[in-house]
Amino acid sequence: MVEIVSQSKYAAENPLKSSQTLGAAYAYLGVDGAMPLFHGSQGCTAFALVLFVRHFKEAIPLQTTAMDEVATILGGADHMEEAILNIKNRSKPKLIGLCTTALVETRGEDFAGDLARIRKKRAAELEGTEVVFASTPDFEGSIEEGWARAVTAMIETITLETIAPRNPQKIAILAGSNLTVADIEDLRDSAEAFSLTPVILPDISGALDGTVPDRWIPTTYGGTTVEDIRDLGSCAHVIAVGEHMRGPAEALKRRTGLDYTLFRQLTGLKAADRFIQLLATLSGQKVPAKIRRRRAQLQDALLDGHFFFSGKKIAIAAEPDLLYQFSTFFLGLGAEIVTAVTTTGASKVLPHVPVDKVKVGDLSDFEAMAGAAGADLLVTHAHGRQAAARLHLPLMRVGFPVFDRLGSQHRKTILYEGARNLIFETANIFQAVDHHATPEDLNPFLKREQDHDSHRPPSLARH
Repeated sequence: MVEIVSQSKYAAENPLKSSQTLGAAYAYLGVDGAMPLFHGSQGCTAFALVLFVRHFKEAIPLQTTAMDEVATILGGADHMEEAILNIKNRSKPKLIGLCTTALVETRGEDFAGDLARIRKKRAAELEGTEVVFASTPDFEGSIEEGWARAVTAMIETITLETIAPRNPQKIAILAGSNLTVADIEDLRDSAEAFSLTPVILPDISGALDGTVPDRWIPTTYGGTTVEDIRDLGSCAHVIAVGEHMRGPAEALKRRTGLDYTLFRQLTGLKAADRFIQLLATLSGQKVPAKIRRRRAQLQDALLDGHFFFSGKKIAIAAEPDLLYQFSTFFLGLGAEIVTAVTTTGASKVLPHVPVDKVKVGDLSDFEAMAGAAGADLLVTHAHGRQAAARLHLPLMRVGFPVFDRLGSQHRKTILYEGARNLIFETANIFQAVDHHATPEDLNPFLKREQDHDSHRPPSLARH
């Protein structure tokens, strides 16, 4: 049984996690024509914006209610109303995604009540724009929890409760925060290969896929449409990816009666097979030849790459679902997970992580544990680079943020092609740092003479 060790320090040193407020904004960025809105100070928004821009290298739409000292004490309802109206008038978004910060949450305001009053009072002015609210105080939780709360809020606010006629060729995919832009595109391509029409929520492969629009657009310019969210009840089935998406899947089931299938992760042969088999069952079609070929390529990669993983000690620090995804992947290739550090102990996936102990902590915990365990590879986001330098170990960058490498959002990590790419990437890291024996190393007679010389007095040593 996995032992989950809680955080024991009063302050984080080199923090591992990002706030759930950022996670909620991240989810809102996966909706077309959206504007995430932080209810808090300008500083809270600025830190999140910097991380987004550094990770994606894109212009990120993000606004704030700009709470000041007086509003923090007396209440921020007026700031919330003013910000929503300003965004509506200037940017004309289809969705305003409101998420709270610790600054306003500690005061204990009735945000849902305030928002209901604003919607009623300003109904004519807000026509054509959905305003969604998610409570995401950044003194608790992490990216995964904020992401899940925002997706749940969108479903509960926008999706119609009436059970619409089901379209047997239409499916909903609730994508987790651990998926990259390329992963989501792979999910869509796989579903479409079976003649299915996928509605992916959130779909960050729109405005965050590295395209440049031909004109300035103040909101997101791609992703799930509000109309698609409203009409989710017409889907035939729901696929949720990641344990943290169980809550949104349950919310959608309550509103529409739709059953769902949850995949804790989609990296590796067995997990990918289950996903592809489900698509085949839902569509009533055979698996296309191109997908069978990708499976065969992964099988070959497993044969080619497993030699490099045997006996390797790997340390991972990541969000719970990402930790589960990579730990099961590496373990299946013959590696040993010697250190597992995560951001929150609330996730229900943690008891399933294939390790003896999971530590809820920061990157200083990660560095100490990985060094003591004799790790061969560190796996975490870009903030782990200092630990890697001090421990003289290679770093495999995963998760959010990755700001010191280009193209992290275009890296595939799931299904057959993603697993194959991860095998090659990791095996190449091991090959780059492993010592390769030279002919001199393998000559027993030369080694014996060198050892003999090393024990001679300096006057008798050979020159």
